[in-house]
Amino acid sequence: MKHVKCSGSPFEIGRQHGNSAKTEVHGSIAFYEAFFKERTKLSWPQVRDVARAFVPFLEMSYPDYLEEMKGVASGAAVDLESIIALNVRTEIAYGMLSDGCTAFAWKTSDESFIGQNWDWRIEQTPNIICLSIEQPPKPTIKMMTEGGLIGKIGLNSAGVGVTLNAIVALGVSYNKLPVHLALRRVLDSTSRQEAETALQQAGVAAASHITIADAATGACGLECSALDIVEMPMDPRGICTHSNHFVKEHKVQGSSFLPDSPFRLSRIQELLSGIEKPTMHNFTEMFKDEKNYPAAICRAVSEKSTIQTLFSIVMDLKQRTAKVKMGRPTEGGEVFELRL
Repeated sequence: MKHVKCSGSPFEIGRQHGNSAKTEVHGSIAFYEAFFKERTKLSWPQVRDVARAFVPFLEMSYPDYLEEMKGVASGAAVDLESIIALNVRTEIAYGMLSDGCTAFAWKTSDESFIGQNWDWRIEQTPNIICLSIEQPPKPTIKMMTEGGLIGKIGLNSAGVGVTLNAIVALGVSYNKLPVHLALRRVLDSTSRQEAETALQQAGVAAASHITIADAATGACGLECSALDIVEMPMDPRGICTHSNHFVKEHKVQGSSFLPDSPFRLSRIQELLSGIEKPTMHNFTEMFKDEKNYPAAICRAVSEKSTIQTLFSIVMDLKQRTAKVKMGRPTEGGEVFELRL
């Protein structure tokens, strides 16, 4: 796993990211160029045109993120539009990406955990990086991301963590916060409430489910479409769960692009109900579940799909640590800790 440490101004943070992960940034562009052509019939020049449509909103509302993406482009020696395209990849596919992930959060009186299996096409494995960002006075961030993306799954020094589930629902809004930049906005926050308020005010540009948690107050889920955001609070045990379909009613119609999404949601709820005490070990074992294989929580490649679990992450927000396991949780793969 390539670990990239960045600090300084937004542009300098991006430049260090792009320079240190140049191979992974170029790999991500190549992967998504092929993906978008297959999925949306858009050529890469057309993809860059779509990305360009987000620039006015970013210039006006999130200039620091645009500066950081300019830095990534400079460091990796690519054009800015290609980096924006990576960061609005969900929107370019109009909310129709096939990430198949299962996520949870659990808050007790003295513990706060959040985690997920991240399932995506195995071809993107070489372009995953661990990105650390020091950006005072904002919190320090550690996230698992793809080369070139400035926001994804992780935690910060304020004890805030975030996970993502993709959802199919047509529609994209060019004057709202793209999904992966919404994840970054969460990681720039000092509390769950700050992050939740920021996303409710900005809106999210495409369909997704974002779980936000902190050490003090636990979690909430935000089920998003291009038109609305519906909050999903913790259950009586302090638990939030989600997979890849709309659970709540929305202004747009959603669908379950992976037929196993309802199964995985009910399965993780079943597994959590059998856990008496939330611990890092219990959750890492839970992510190994292979019921309904290959379309299980621990997903494997099948004849019809190259999607599998590329990494799992469990975050202990009280301790400001996370355990990351690369590859399928049941198989060999690098294991390391993120610590803030």
